Amino acid sequence: MRQLPEADRDAIRIAQDPHFSRWLEQVTATGGCAHPVHLSGATTTMDGTTGEIIRQYDTRDEPGERLLVRCRNRRATVCAPCSRLHAGDTFHLVRAGLIGGKNVPTTVRDRPRLFVTLTAPSFGPVHRAGARCRPRRDGGSCEHGRPLGCGTEHTANDPLVGQPLCPDCYDYTGHVLWHAYASKLWDRFVIDVRRRLASSAGLVQSRFAHHARLSFARVAEYQKRAAVHVHAVVRLDGPGGPADEPPSWGTADRLTDAVRASAGRVRVRTPYSPAVGELLLRWGVQLDVRPLHADGDGPGDDAVAAYVAKYVTKGASETGAGTDHKVTTWADIDTAPVSGHVRTLMRTCWRLGDLPEYATLHLRTWTHTLGYRGHILTKSRAYSTTYAALRAERAHHVGHADTPEAITDAHWRYVGSGHTPGAALIAAGVAEDLVECRRLSADARHGEVRADHSSART
Repeated sequence: MRQLPEADRDAIRIAQDPHFSRWLEQVTATGGCAHPVHLSGATTTMDGTTGEIIRQYDTRDEPGERLLVRCRNRRATVCAPCSRLHAGDTFHLVRAGLIGGKNVPTTVRDRPRLFVTLTAPSFGPVHRAGARCRPRRDGGSCEHGRPLGCGTEHTANDPLVGQPLCPDCYDYTGHVLWHAYASKLWDRFVIDVRRRLASSAGLVQSRFAHHARLSFARVAEYQKRAAVHVHAVVRLDGPGGPADEPPSWGTADRLTDAVRASAGRVRVRTPYSPAVGELLLRWGVQLDVRPLHADGDGPGDDAVAAYVAKYVTKGASETGAGTDHKVTTWADIDTAPVSGHVRTLMRTCWRLGDLPEYATLHLRTWTHTLGYRGHILTKSRAYSTTYAALRAERAHHVGHADTPEAITDAHWRYVGSGHTPGAALIAAGVAEDLVECRRLSADARHGEVRADHSSART
């Protein structure tokens, strides 16, 4: 008789355990998390006035004397269930800053709002999708004798798209250092936008905060050439933030002009290096600035929020730009499942990380992201709600919030993570079932809406 695979045998063993039902409840509570964290400990909640015990929990009563909690990894390639939850939170976080909700007033929808895309500069010609990769009419070639085009009309999914036409011409050092300073370049961009708004309104730049506040949420996305570009929602409020109306001079046109001017102006200078020299880093010439209108003219608020949420869960390996796990040796780079272009970027990052003038950049630590050190999603404090607030709201919704005026005494310790092969198989099934349940629920809601519209027409 053919022996069952290890995962199937392990799944049968788990299902036969007397505590299987409770273990399955835990897995379901994590949404079928692929790499749950195992905790051991106890929590006691007492009335702060009387000292009466309101609620008591101890993992000694759980299967294996441990509690499973979500890993909360945002990358879909690492944990799809947690990434879906993170995408949902990101959608609500960005959407609240666009139309209100989550303690943000709905009046923000009438504020000057832009959807801005900033790109990296060119580091050398690359293969492009469509007819743009054809050779120039003059038959131009680089100094290494390679044509500045390949004559092929690439499809968008062609693996050659984004790869350098001449690797010897490509500025790999500039690419890596631009990534390392991209967050600083963004910070200077925001500061310059504020200054330009103040100057255009006839204000002293240092007094801008007394008249208006610039709020934003931005997400970083890797392009086909493995260079980061930035999508951002930018909003202009009054000095008090979302609840405060902007001054009369704070218009979408004036904000657009400031964004365009600042994107072309700001620079970041790298430290001098005997091996590299001194680089002056800037944004690329490709800039997209789209006003967001409350009347629906232009990109929709929900569409913008969904767009940002989609990219915040993408791992580096999913975009073909680096890996989702840190590399610790040169050999890790050699064996990484990446293109030759990305491998060269990783090697460049590793080599630059050994230079003392770049020590503060910790390039070897960020080799797996090609030197990019910023968070995938960043927002200003007053833009909208926070991930922590959204998690707290979700906990309250499922009835796990602490009782007001209560005192909680908790003792927890980490005891492991992940699943056995059989547990992973069961957890994946749970995750698929939850996705299907959500899909059916959404279809039912849409069906009700369509029925209501049909009745209204009748």
